[in-house]
Amino acid sequence: MEVVLFIGIPASGKSSFYRERFAGSHLRVNRDMLKTRYRELSLYQWCLEHEQSCVIDNTNSTREVRTPWLRPAQERGLKITGYFFQSRIQDCLERNRQRRGADRIPDVGVRDHHARLELPSLEEGFTELHFVSMTEEGFTITPWHHEV
Repeated sequence: MEVVLFIGIPASGKSSFYRERFAGSHLRVNRDMLKTRYRELSLYQWCLEHEQSCVIDNTNSTREVRTPWLRPAQERGLKITGYFFQSRIQDCLERNRQRRGADRIPDVGVRDHHARLELPSLEEGFTELHFVSMTEEGFTITPWHHEV
């Protein structure tokens, strides 16, 4: 079993990356879909109890927000993989403007997440960390080197 934690501001490519890389193997835990923190945590707990690999597909912008996801997986000795998504503010604002309906959030929300974004570290409890960037050809994954 593996717990995957995505880290990145809105419109940095997290959900598209999930669909491309993990949809066939990992259950998606995402507050936008589940609507409440209680449902989100309940689904995560179910994944842990049933040894179902999952992806926490939220912004997870700060260490404080990441800790409740990391701690239960650490206590079980699970593999925890983090993916930090390149979060260039102008690129994300442009992708967000291309969204329609409820998928589009106000620019101030994208900027707020960017302002609060804290780089992850292995010391938080990750087994491994990766850096994800988007190109016209798709996603590029490289080893983590504290890049933004």
